[in-house]
Amino acid sequence: MSFKPSLILIFILKAFVFISLVTANETIEIGAIIDFNSRIGKEQKTAIDIAVENYNNDRINHKHLITVHFRNTSKDTIQDFFTAEELVEQNHVKMIVSGMQTWEETALIADIGKRHQVPIISSVTASYTPELVQLKWPFLVQMTSSSLDQINCTSSIVSSYQWRKVIVIYEDDMYSDSSMLAVLTETLRGHGAEIEHQLILPQLSSLSDPREVVRREVVKLLRKQSRVFIVLRSSVSAAGHLFKEAKEIGLMGRESAWILADSLSDLLDSVDTAFLSSIQGALGIKNHYADTTKVFQDFKGQFQKMFRSHYPKEDQSDPGIHALKAYDSITAIAKAVNSLGTKSSNDSVLLKTRILSSNFTGLSGHVSFVSGALSHPPTYRIVNVDGNRYKGLGFWSSKFGFSEVLGEENGERIGVDGSRTMKSSVVKWPGELKRVPKGWAMPTDSKPLIIGVPGRTSFEKFVKVETVAETNERKYSGFCIDLFKEVVKILEQNYTLPYEFEPYNGSYPDLVQQVINGNYDAIVGDITILAERTKYVEFTQPFAESGLTMVVPVKFDRSGMAWMFWKPFTTNMWIATGAVLVYTMLVVWFIEHQSNAEFRGRWKDQLGTAMWFTFSSLFFAHRENIKSNYTKIVLVIWLFLVFVLTSSYTASLTSMLTVPRLEPSVKDLKWIKRTNAMVGCDGDSFVKDYLRQVLELQNIKKISNQDDYPKELESGNIKAAFLEIPYQKVFLREHCNQYVKAGPSYRFGGLAFAFQKDSPLARDVSEAILTLTQDGMLNRLEEHWFALSRNCDNADSADETDSLTLGSFWGLYLVSGATSTVCLLFYVYHLFRKSRQLSGPFCDNIVHPSTDQSFWTKTAGIIRYNQNDKPAASLRRLTSARAAGLGVDKRGLSPKWHLVSPSDAAQIFDGSSQHPQLAIEMENVRLE
Repeated sequence: MSFKPSLILIFILKAFVFISLVTANETIEIGAIIDFNSRIGKEQKTAIDIAVENYNNDRINHKHLITVHFRNTSKDTIQDFFTAEELVEQNHVKMIVSGMQTWEETALIADIGKRHQVPIISSVTASYTPELVQLKWPFLVQMTSSSLDQINCTSSIVSSYQWRKVIVIYEDDMYSDSSMLAVLTETLRGHGAEIEHQLILPQLSSLSDPREVVRREVVKLLRKQSRVFIVLRSSVSAAGHLFKEAKEIGLMGRESAWILADSLSDLLDSVDTAFLSSIQGALGIKNHYADTTKVFQDFKGQFQKMFRSHYPKEDQSDPGIHALKAYDSITAIAKAVNSLGTKSSNDSVLLKTRILSSNFTGLSGHVSFVSGALSHPPTYRIVNVDGNRYKGLGFWSSKFGFSEVLGEENGERIGVDGSRTMKSSVVKWPGELKRVPKGWAMPTDSKPLIIGVPGRTSFEKFVKVETVAETNERKYSGFCIDLFKEVVKILEQNYTLPYEFEPYNGSYPDLVQQVINGNYDAIVGDITILAERTKYVEFTQPFAESGLTMVVPVKFDRSGMAWMFWKPFTTNMWIATGAVLVYTMLVVWFIEHQSNAEFRGRWKDQLGTAMWFTFSSLFFAHRENIKSNYTKIVLVIWLFLVFVLTSSYTASLTSMLTVPRLEPSVKDLKWIKRTNAMVGCDGDSFVKDYLRQVLELQNIKKISNQDDYPKELESGNIKAAFLEIPYQKVFLREHCNQYVKAGPSYRFGGLAFAFQKDSPLARDVSEAILTLTQDGMLNRLEEHWFALSRNCDNADSADETDSLTLGSFWGLYLVSGATSTVCLLFYVYHLFRKSRQLSGPFCDNIVHPSTDQSFWTKTAGIIRYNQNDKPAASLRRLTSARAAGLGVDKRGLSPKWHLVSPSDAAQIFDGSSQHPQLAIEMENVRLE
């Protein structure tokens, strides 16, 4: 075979150019310590090889070559320390890429970097205080952001589903988990949750039998109430043992919830199916990255090709977040090296400075640093393990909270329609549960809810425990027991609630302590909500009001009997009645005075007649005849008003005189303190301590049964009994005419059921109690158990008959006053019409008044006309000639009409001979 000289020449020229380029570029030595046996390490090594190959192949734009010295990690941390030191001293590397996954190993490598001033690039999740890390290890570059964002995301998920207690699980790491755990504790507390227990798994590399150790630790979780587990940090091998043991003992079943941090969630793409099957229904927090860009797709193709060739036994070949961060680490190093000249490219301090000055968008996201860690907050993808894969539920970021989709704004990924809560309808929960898990150790048939019941109570209508002699079984009854059974009926619409009652014969405070200690899961009984108790137990919605009242014997009050007649009406009622009476009297007199002779005469006679008539009408004893129809209308309404008032007055006064007026024998607490009188209370409750510490009473006697209170009060052994409001109501209903409530009430939180702290059952029971309140069942139970005694007409015997108020009768008063006013107006109008009929040659000014007279002059004329003792008026017209004898205006220039009363007319016409013509004219007027 013959070769052409031109081809040989071209080959020689290419070889010469290649050798010259290689000898001209300076080589930068980089170290990489990676776990070749782990999935993370395999991805990191593949990504670094691709990044270095891509960089070295682009010789035209780059002045340097990069060489990587790979080292495998060992199980001995000290050995990794010497490995890093060997890379610096013998291989003269200018920086080290650390693929270690624990802070213990990373911190030792960071010490090497600090000592030799060599940058260490780590992909371990940064501490929540990067500033402190930077001060301690100034040459450590963290390719992750602060762990605070992941902690906030975890707490937001817990808050979104209203879980109140969690259990945190993490693999032992003496450098990071203590700080992360402290921050998680505070963050959860801000969301109303708390850490019930911490499960620390030792590093498996230090264990001879890791499965047995993990099993022994996981079994301890069965004694805890919470079923919300947060795996804060764990290796895949440790998590595999953890989930396997948890599934076997039932911790991965219904009502449980598991939240996986990114240390496990980021590996869900590469773990085997056995691992996935053990965490069905778990929620994961996964670092989100853009996987649709062309740059990513090109890298993915290179990665899959190289990964399959190097690791053919691996099932999955897709790159994860660890591969992307390793690639971005080499990119940051390459950009820093390329920005330096050939003389300064080996200066480690300058390299570190240039790396920390990076500002580019890599495969894992935006790369820029603040205090040695990534400055941009991450976006997390919330995933749910379902079958052999996982499905996305949405995204979370510190900027927008939860969101189902992401958008772009100014080149940055942001959430769309952000929310503080997650949607639960699309989540597949452990055990195929269709609703949000309670996150609590729910009762089962084999392990029912143990409920403490007060074994001895003062008032058995609330709770009563009896032992059946034939079967030696206990029987539980009472208002509280029936209420709880109704609550269970509502709860069983969503889930079963097996339970068992156990009587407790101690005091109520001791019974509450049994729940705090975990001996009982709940208390069903008349438990009072107190501020101190709410710190340790979870109370439901109160089903009865609570407070402390003083009950004392009654005595019959005979004071004020002399003025009892005044009490049926209030003062305003008496004033209004008097005003209407006077107004009616005036109207009747004004109308009847003109036409009724019985209402005429001297002024005092007229006033006496009118007053007598009106007052006698109160008793329907009036004898005066009524002439005017207007007066009759007024009296019809007035008499109806009188009838209603007298009937009401009689009934009210009768009630006040016949119902005993019961007054407390002890008025207030001051008398008790002043006389140091003995009082009684329930000795098994908190009341005794309250009387002694708050009300400062000294002589206190314990009463064990409600039947003992009447005996002690009647005998005088105690002067007063202090009962809580529900008990006081029951006691007074049974002894309504013998005892009354005295003094103020001292309020408390109410009566409720008690559960262990943060129990979700308390919330469900509260909702059920509200349901029973709204549908009337609670009232029906109260009527059944606390029915009024047959001997009582009124449950509250201390209340007196109330006086009648104006509000009940103002309508009648208004009708009466309006009727009187309308009749008066019609009567005045009738007077005007009648006066116009009195026309004639001698009509007075009242009939044809002068137009220049004022309104008040005309009104005065009408009043004088109505005051006449005779029905006809005497009118005359005076001329200037006739006026001479009558003392009238003698000029007679303008004749005027004047009103002359009948009495005046009589005086004038006594001398008829002197004025014969006037006498004839007046007689004609009278005849008309």
